[in-house]
Amino acid sequence: MAHVLVIDAHPDAQSLTAQLAASYAAGAGDHAVTLALRDLDFDLTLRTGYRTPQHLEPDLARAQELLEWAEHVAVFTPVWWGSVPALLKGFFDRTLERGWAFRYRENGMPEGLLAGRTGRLAVTSDSPRWYLPLVGDTTVKQVRGRTMEFCGIKPTRLTRYADVRGRSEEQLAAWVREAADLGAADAARPGRPDRLAGERRELTAAGR
Repeated sequence: MAHVLVIDAHPDAQSLTAQLAASYAAGAGDHAVTLALRDLDFDLTLRTGYRTPQHLEPDLARAQELLEWAEHVAVFTPVWWGSVPALLKGFFDRTLERGWAFRYRENGMPEGLLAGRTGRLAVTSDSPRWYLPLVGDTTVKQVRGRTMEFCGIKPTRLTRYADVRGRSEEQLAAWVREAADLGAADAARPGRPDRLAGERRELTAAGR
């Protein structure tokens, strides 16, 4: 079973995004920890870019601990203006530090330091499913490709909840129920090879 970190990036705890994240985490069971970004206390702004270090608030230090613990990272976010809420962008800017989440090799190529983890990106949108890929799918490219996979979290699977405003309450409730099944399936995937190898070594040392 995999350790699952669920990142709920919606500022509103009553939102569909938050409900989906909670259901997904419930489906993953005891193997999941939820990080609701709206409950964290941190400065969203990377004040000097990467020119000087910026002290991590306790909530962000804890977030890094959870990312190190996780074997599967699921991000739930709405699509706002072809991007994500400022809350999620600020979290990425502050938490995914250079030298911790990624680095550049001598040849200039980037290396993701969170490799060995899989991911899932779940996006909600009022736009219909066919529209966002037509106009460039900027949110998915930004979060899945330019952030999660850039840092080594891959493969990152995509789940879309589109045309939200056109859905009935029954349809929305069905989505929430289905998110629990998705969480259970992701948690059931094998853990990271390095952790499994460590567990096997511990069992062998114990003579089991």
